[in-house]
Amino acid sequence: MDETPMTEQGSLDLVQDSLLRRMRTMHGLYYQAVGSMELEHVNHFERAGVLPIAFSLFHYTNMHDGAFMMLSGQLPIWNEDWQARVQMAIDDAGKERPVSDMIHQRIGDYDAFKEYQRTVFDRTEAHIAAMDPTDFQRVLVAPPYPPQIASTYSAMCAGPAGITVLDGYECWLYQHGLRHMGEIELARGLVGLEGMTS
Repeated sequence: MDETPMTEQGSLDLVQDSLLRRMRTMHGLYYQAVGSMELEHVNHFERAGVLPIAFSLFHYTNMHDGAFMMLSGQLPIWNEDWQARVQMAIDDAGKERPVSDMIHQRIGDYDAFKEYQRTVFDRTEAHIAAMDPTDFQRVLVAPPYPPQIASTYSAMCAGPAGITVLDGYECWLYQHGLRHMGEIELARGLVGLEGMTS
């Protein structure tokens, strides 16, 4: 048995490989979800206070797109042209808006949305695969945190130095994506569909 100690670079390479595999798998759940739903399922309105699947799909994809700029420095993909194509009822991810607003979220062109989603996810996967893993250690937000960050999952998860690039990927993209996938799986049951995982 090889007992050679793992180098820091070796550890970072393992982290990069693990993160990429997990992101690809989670993205695969989203592709499976959108591929097995029709627009009537996605835009279904259950009752007041219950967000439609359209909200979770667009919110996560659009927040992922925006958060990627913090991680990579690349501008978001979403713009007026994409809005004209996808035709979101509310051109907003809804992070700072009440449920009473976002229950009205609907996707207009489902195929265009799926193209936007894949464009966002493909860009992230390509970046993770090609990046220098030492960049995971770079601090994005150092404490003390402003109020809008202090109460976030990423701030609670961060180490003493602050929120790093790795924390951003893990919290803003991976954990956030799994959380909304759980919502989507639950909501699928409301429209007579099954979940994606066993």
